Amino acid sequence: MYDRSVREQALALVAQGRSLHSVSKQTGISRFAIRSWQTRIEPLSRTSECPRCERFPRPPEAARAYAYLLGLYLGDGCISEQPRRRGFALRIACADAWPGLILACREAVKAVRPMNSVCVIQCQGCVMVTSYSHHWPCLFPQHGAGKKHERQIALEAWQQRIVDNHPWEFLRGLIHSDGCRITNWTTRTVGGERKRYEYPRYFFTNRSVDILRLYTDTLDKVGVEWRPARQSRRAENISVARKSSVALMDQHIGPKY
Repeated sequence: MYDRSVREQALALVAQGRSLHSVSKQTGISRFAIRSWQTRIEPLSRTSECPRCERFPRPPEAARAYAYLLGLYLGDGCISEQPRRRGFALRIACADAWPGLILACREAVKAVRPMNSVCVIQCQGCVMVTSYSHHWPCLFPQHGAGKKHERQIALEAWQQRIVDNHPWEFLRGLIHSDGCRITNWTTRTVGGERKRYEYPRYFFTNRSVDILRLYTDTLDKVGVEWRPARQSRRAENISVARKSSVALMDQHIGPKY
């Protein structure tokens, strides 16, 4: 017997266009079992509690986890309709190189929707942390057709209040998705001797002007100094390099792991 999360993971691989044979080979589950799940797996419950579907909508109870997940979603997340399952799939792409990020993402998804299972689908060089629910569009109203940088992205008032109350969690999600902490170096001549100096800095890169503004507005609110770095037609980089600001980022965010 396989639990629901295992079945969902196998069916998610099939939904990507994979053959039953390749999914069976990867998961060790027979093709017969996977084929039967395609028609027999129970639909997602439409009656699951959703704070946004209530008569008087309210924000998610796990506000801190939601702020982090919102940052991840705006960076590397997507929501897609699943007609066969009569629901929606939330997918967050997480690089294999950061197992701590994968775990933190799973925990955040589970905290926001504890009644829905979370599975991890292996892709080339990354995993897709995936969860199915009818209510993901309720929780992430930024969902829509097309790429994020080609449409307007704006937070609703209840989302902005969560970000205002938990700005570091929101920034942490954005950095964990589309940002990084690196060590730069330079050389200076001191007393006639050429010496090498290293210093850390944070980068955030995104093609959406709206998401960049959400990032920099939140940096302003927590007292982090930033400046635009190298620009191109495809993306813009925001740099945090001032020593005191990097120390603040290290205190609340730190490098990915």
